[in-house]
Amino acid sequence: MLPDQNLLRIPGPTPIPPSVKQAMSRPMIGHRDPEAAKLLQEIKPKLKKVFGTKEDVLPLAGSGTSGLETAVVNTVQPDDEVLVVVTGSFGDRFDKICEAHNIKTHRLDIPWGEAVTPKQVKQELIKHPNIKAVFLTYCETSTGVLNPIHEIAQAAKEQSDALIIADGVSCVGGVETKMDDWGIDVLVTGSQKAMMLPAGLTFLAVSERAWKVIEENKRPRFYFDLRTYRDKLADDSTPYTPALSLLFGLNQALNLMEEEGLDNVFKRHTLMKKMTRAAFKALDIPLLTTDESASPTVTAVKPADFDADEFRKIAKEEFRLSLAGGQKHLKGEIFRVGHMGYCSPADVLQFLSIIEIALVKAGKDIELGKGVQAAQTVYLNN
Repeated sequence: MLPDQNLLRIPGPTPIPPSVKQAMSRPMIGHRDPEAAKLLQEIKPKLKKVFGTKEDVLPLAGSGTSGLETAVVNTVQPDDEVLVVVTGSFGDRFDKICEAHNIKTHRLDIPWGEAVTPKQVKQELIKHPNIKAVFLTYCETSTGVLNPIHEIAQAAKEQSDALIIADGVSCVGGVETKMDDWGIDVLVTGSQKAMMLPAGLTFLAVSERAWKVIEENKRPRFYFDLRTYRDKLADDSTPYTPALSLLFGLNQALNLMEEEGLDNVFKRHTLMKKMTRAAFKALDIPLLTTDESASPTVTAVKPADFDADEFRKIAKEEFRLSLAGGQKHLKGEIFRVGHMGYCSPADVLQFLSIIEIALVKAGKDIELGKGVQAAQTVYLNN
């Protein structure tokens, strides 16, 4: 393979469109100049559409995890009770953030590879009536599960006044998101997934109900104080130095989404999910999740008769195809294929063909082309 060619098919960071790279290479400007204000003016309405909200979406310089911690410290005070739904590694991260801030955490553990149900969340809220916030993961990156946050939020609100706070890092921009209609109070995502940017930005949208809680929160905070970002963004500015090059790229990434049409963006991701899953089924390789709970942005595969890490090593060494491994107790047990952001059905057909060759070299007895053919059929029947 060519030495500087890299086929990046992990669930983040993801490939960056050429026009976004070009936008990020623009000459630097002053972050207090009118040009910077104009840039934020252009970005604000486009981000609202992606989140499905009328509220401003606040951009912060930081990773997705910084956005999760920002959500915690702004909405919850020490000794408050919260419910953290853990369907994988990133739900577990929410739990660890809460514990680090001395928050009384009730943890709802769901077997990895399964989605949480509204009934399970409602039962926990009945058991713990003093819960102030429910922390959810929309797409659990470590397992490829898409949790039904719409239904969960509805069920939770029937039982409690708790805020609904969701990690959408690995799916917002690639799946339908209607924050306001669904009753999500805080929604977080990051730049390096379906948003088609390098890592370095996190975005948070906050409901009117959550803003009231944030205003009353006495917890000390400085850089992560969402009130300062809200107030500055109202004036088309930021409280601290923004990641301007990433904002240049963000504006172009949002332009690409608008040109394609958000509904078409979501349909493309769903199609790629179906193509990928059909291929592994045709090759008789088990998937970690059911079709009903599978995410359109990442597919988790649980091989039974070959070594997942050895297979990934072959794909990387022979074709420069990067696939993700498992996390925590799933390390060595699964591999994960990212198909989000700057990715199309043509890319799916490419990586599936490479995967088949790597499978043979890893000792898996398959009929070459069978998985690709299954994906082609899904595409043709779409």
